[in-house]
Amino acid sequence: MRTFRYVVADVFTDTPLAGNPLAVFTDGRGLEDDELQRLARELNLSETVFVLSPEAGGHARIRIFTPSVELPFAGHPTLGTAFVLGGPLQLGEIRLETLSGIVPVELEREGDRIVFGEMLQPLPTWEPYAAAEALLAALGVERSELPVEHYDNGARFAYVGLPSVEELTALRPDVGALLDVPGLLGAYCFAGSGGKWRARMFAPGGGIAEDPATGSAAGPFAVHLARHGRIGFGDEIEITQGVEIGRPSTLFARADGTADRLERVEVGGSAVIVARGEFRLP
Repeated sequence: MRTFRYVVADVFTDTPLAGNPLAVFTDGRGLEDDELQRLARELNLSETVFVLSPEAGGHARIRIFTPSVELPFAGHPTLGTAFVLGGPLQLGEIRLETLSGIVPVELEREGDRIVFGEMLQPLPTWEPYAAAEALLAALGVERSELPVEHYDNGARFAYVGLPSVEELTALRPDVGALLDVPGLLGAYCFAGSGGKWRARMFAPGGGIAEDPATGSAAGPFAVHLARHGRIGFGDEIEITQGVEIGRPSTLFARADGTADRLERVEVGGSAVIVARGEFRLP
């Protein structure tokens, strides 16, 4: 029997059983591609990570799976893996190789404990979302407060603004209709102002009805707000997500540069390890 050990971390929180749970297989060598996907489906978390030997100058290479697809990049898996590996490796910064390139994560400590991590995300591209009308209909929303645009940083999201947190909380999307919206990986819905925002993210096409915390969407969200004048470039925002599904999460995001020349996108938060286990496979 082959044994594969994993760690479960709750990400974008410092409280166990909150945030976005993540499974990290700390040594994924010896697993076939179909086994990676089947293990992610077995655990049925938003994402599962498999750590492999580095190939491009990073400290480790990671592969990220939802229950149904592999992702080139995702935020909470990258941050959570940095917490899991950063402790034993005693690194101030860990560089993780993803399919979207190397993502550095700077780690802050209090004594021996990692308390915060901040990742430098791949710079996103954006364009108007061609299926905006179908997306709004599937969400049950008449209009968006900002243009409905599609961002891609290795993960892909369409952004829809709601007039108030109350209307965001009241959303009851038509999951079947969301599955039929062409080219949609995730629908990121938001409300708020200034430095405080609330968000919900629906991705049934990726096997995720609603995500408790979406780090890969938080960076482009800061870009989206700055491009449309709701915040300034260089301003940090605090995003609360997951409240409606009982997994409150807190994310911090900042976009530096200008609308014409984006320079840096950073997303940070905390994580806490809550469980360890192993799979035994033939």
